[in-house]
Amino acid sequence: MTMISDVWMSSSIVPWRRLGFADFPISQPDGSTVFCLSIAGLGFRFLPELSDPSASGSCVSGWTLVADSVSGDRDLLSVDGIETRVIAGPVAVPQLTHALNVASIDHLVITTGSLDRTCGAITEQLGLPLKRIRDAGHGVRQGFHRAGSIILEIVERPDLAPETAAEIWGVVFVVEDLDAAVTWLGPDAIGAPRDAVQSGRRIASVKKEVGLGLPVALMSPHVR
Repeated sequence: MTMISDVWMSSSIVPWRRLGFADFPISQPDGSTVFCLSIAGLGFRFLPELSDPSASGSCVSGWTLVADSVSGDRDLLSVDGIETRVIAGPVAVPQLTHALNVASIDHLVITTGSLDRTCGAITEQLGLPLKRIRDAGHGVRQGFHRAGSIILEIVERPDLAPETAAEIWGVVFVVEDLDAAVTWLGPDAIGAPRDAVQSGRRIASVKKEVGLGLPVALMSPHVR
């Protein structure tokens, strides 16, 4: 099984701390130490800041994956442009609580200029099969993979040239009480809840001005 250990953030950790997330030091492969968050099992590893984030505003520069099929850590590889490190076992992290009470990670959003190319790379290089493709209208297509409990939502956008490489663009957290989370954050930090694409669920987006380094949204739980 292949799972996501952490994503690499080339942005400041300070805005995350302001939202109540506790951090801890973690060792890099080169022996240096950086700070990390662990949110519902997904790590956010903060590397030195980029002077110029991507055109989309994302400051995610790569990710670490855990694959039980490998015997040892692999050197860096590129998955359609996403810098990737594959390790054999999960990284030990402390058990921390956060004010937002994030219950799980719903999905990571990955943008691309070619859905077929990116989904093919994820399938071939990571062993994560494509589950389905959705036509979202207006030239937008979405492909879905699953890495453990986390959905990878691959989004092909018409404003991106076909040769545009894949990029980890955003993340959606599931919170048990969306209204309470939105009230706690306040209108300066997050927009009002709205209906999500999934029937019966709602979603609210953290405002860009908060400065988290990538788009973040909060979503209500699955309807059972």
